[in-house]
Amino acid sequence: MYNAFFQTLKNTVDFSEEDIVVIKNHLTPKKLRKKQYLLQEGDVCKFVAFVEKGVLRSYSIDEKGIEHIIQFALEGWLIADLYSFLTMEPATYTIDAIEDCELVLISKSAHEELLKTLPKYESWIRLQITGAYIALQKRLTSIISLTLEERYESFISLYPHIVQRVPQHMIASYMGLSPETLSRVRKRITSRK
Repeated sequence: MYNAFFQTLKNTVDFSEEDIVVIKNHLTPKKLRKKQYLLQEGDVCKFVAFVEKGVLRSYSIDEKGIEHIIQFALEGWLIADLYSFLTMEPATYTIDAIEDCELVLISKSAHEELLKTLPKYESWIRLQITGAYIALQKRLTSIISLTLEERYESFISLYPHIVQRVPQHMIASYMGLSPETLSRVRKRITSRK
């Protein structure tokens, strides 16, 4: 169950076998069925989830009932409402499964304990947060500086696996577009080629 998680750890930081045993004792496996919630807006996010198998999404719904997808998470990715996890305040986002999922959960208490006892875990977390911040900054730059066509082409170039596994209306939501607008963007790109 933890194969992808430990492979990701070992690919980023040089964890010893003893470190792996300590970390494993702090993990909780979880399975979700398609459309099942991992976290609902308003609840406190008490864990970070690593995706072993499947696809999750994080989103909010505005006052008009329109869904705004903030993040997708596929195999090898982490997902949480980080603000809620760190502050223990109610979550702003809902997280649910787009596909059946197998997850590895790190609870808030386990996370704090691992930060205290394993410096390599702290290094790994720092690298994960840094990577997430860089991805967020790239996304914001894309939104303010690229045309819709360029944004979509960049998205499919960076995340071809998401495009293959996630419905187009969800990709439209992630991009801040209506499904109809995304369809027109895709047609314009196709007609240019």
